[in-house]
Amino acid sequence: MLLGGNPAIASLTDDHYDGNIFPLYAGNGSLVPPSLKLSDSLRTHTPAILVLYVDDSADCKQFAPVISQLDAFYGRAADILPISIDSIPVKDQYDPSEPGYYLTGYAPQTVVFDKAGKVVLNESGVIPYERIDDVLREVFNLLPRSESVELKRRIVNEINTELVPQ
Repeated sequence: MLLGGNPAIASLTDDHYDGNIFPLYAGNGSLVPPSLKLSDSLRTHTPAILVLYVDDSADCKQFAPVISQLDAFYGRAADILPISIDSIPVKDQYDPSEPGYYLTGYAPQTVVFDKAGKVVLNESGVIPYERIDDVLREVFNLLPRSESVELKRRIVNEINTELVPQ
């Protein structure tokens, strides 16, 4: 600890702002900001995963590792677009190519688009990886999980909740 400084305290289970949740809780800072816009993804007919989140939500903090896991398996074939709700401009009306069009007011919210730009999943809350994976398997015409080998990734970064001695 530095002289006169306070230790950094971050918690996965509260609604306090700790910083951007993807580098902090998912170990994947490359997700934010997204490298392209939703409109670009829809225009190029690339499947997309739009994730609307806020950095000061316990649910969003807990959901961030799921998005990182999706990036690990689908990041080269689909566009993963985590968008902070706070960055969406307030307008009376949005175009279907804008993230605000899909915003329901609950975070996190996951919207999956197929190659044609059709919404094939639109759910709010912390949903399991398997729910999104099942939809993406249909989008990419992959075997169902029950008929394929289970893919597992080695954990590179763990969330360490014991950074500061109590």
